[in-house]
Amino acid sequence: MNHNIEIILFQPQIPQNTGNILRTCAVSGCSLTLITPLGFQTNDRWLKRAGLDYWDGVNVTEIENLRNYLNEKQKPFYFFTSKAEQMYDEVVYPPETQLVFGSETFGLPDWVIEEYPERCVQIPMIPNSRCLNLATSVGIGLYEAIRQLKA
Repeated sequence: MNHNIEIILFQPQIPQNTGNILRTCAVSGCSLTLITPLGFQTNDRWLKRAGLDYWDGVNVTEIENLRNYLNEKQKPFYFFTSKAEQMYDEVVYPPETQLVFGSETFGLPDWVIEEYPERCVQIPMIPNSRCLNLATSVGIGLYEAIRQLKA
């Protein structure tokens, strides 16, 4: 796959989710960026177990400041949040897109919606439901972007 998509996880809390997302990145050719602090250590046995032997095939980066990182990279980015108005399949994802997902427990910081409402997208869910699993959300968003890029 020729797309150069980057998955960014904002302060992930559950090592198994991050491990599963790592596997998704490995099989789809994406890089993975983790915004610290993390809710686990990167040597956590559950993280390693969920990621299996895929660690060597993925470019994984840890950084501290999401806002600075996005400004430095100067690539198109989209935030996946249940607070968005726009659906995830209503935007056109360019080849070097950064897809940003919030923490399992508290989502994305408030400044995201305040500063970038046009870059926020949601995955449809029934009203008043809890959010989807983070690894599931990443898979849905990522493969929509890949689908568009292959069309």
